[in-house]
This record gives sequence, structure tokens and C-alpha cells, in this order.
Amino acid sequence: MADTIEVLVPGGEANPGPPLGPELGPTPVNVQEVVNDINDQTEAFDGTEVPVTITVEDDGSYDIEVGVPPTAALVKDEAGFETGSGEPQEDFVADLSVEQIKKIAEQKKPDLLAYDTKNAAKEVVGTCTSLGVTIEGENPREFKERVDDGEYDDMLVES
Repeated sequence: MADTIEVLVPGGEANPGPPLGPELGPTPVNVQEVVNDINDQTEAFDGTEVPVTITVEDDGSYDIEVGVPPTAALVKDEAGFETGSGEPQEDFVADLSVEQIKKIAEQKKPDLLAYDTKNAAKEVVGTCTSLGVTIEGENPREFKERVDDGEYDDMLVES
């Protein structure tokens, strides 16, 4: 019967210590091999907490499923701040570029309702609005209107 282990690990930085080691120790898998595979699959998240599910079979085989961190965590990591603004419409805590918004949108796209990068970017901008993060120095609501008007289609629309 398969065991399922769910943990949060820092992207690309998992190690055989807790929480993985104690969970994997009693199973028939090679713990270091599993850790290496997790790090390979999560390196794009570079230190951000990533949800990982490991399914271990009795024969020692395993399957790793990597989730995507919450959008807010990706925004905070990309912009380099810990806590959002207490007054996000007036007090801005960070600024992101359009390229950074696109990067986060592409990372999150599998988990979002959006069907393309442009709409995924608009969902990321919504998170920026609630955190107090500007985009290219402007209010995220104004930026979203410009995205809606097609001003960034050259960057956000797949060809």
C-alpha cells in the first residue's frame, strides 16, 4: 500500500533533515535520491516554500508532485519583502517590472483560472493590489487597465 507524504520545502533547498528525513526514513526509498529529485523539480522557486506530495510504493518507487506556492508568496519573493502594506491603496511596499509580473504569471498559470499569460498576469496584478505593490511605478489598478487596453500585449500575449 502506498504512503503519501505532504510537506512544505524551500524551493531547490530541500535536505534530508526535517521535515523530509523523519517522514521518508521509515519508507523503503533512498532519502537522498528523493531530496535530489525534489530539489531538481523545485529549483525555479528558489527558496520559496513549495508544497510537495511524495507517494511512496512498497517496492521503493516513488512519485513526486510539486505544487505552486501561493501568488502572494511568489510576489513577496520576487519583490524582496516580507509583509504587505497595511494600507495597500496608499502605502506601497515594493515595485515590480512587467517582466517580473510575467514570470510570476507563468509560474502560477497551471493553478489559476486564467487560460493565457495575459489573464494570469491580471490575476497576479490583483494580488499586487492587495499587497501594496506597484508595477513599473504605477498603481496596480491603473496598470491592469492598461493591460486590458492591450498596451502590454507584445509582452503578455503568446503568439
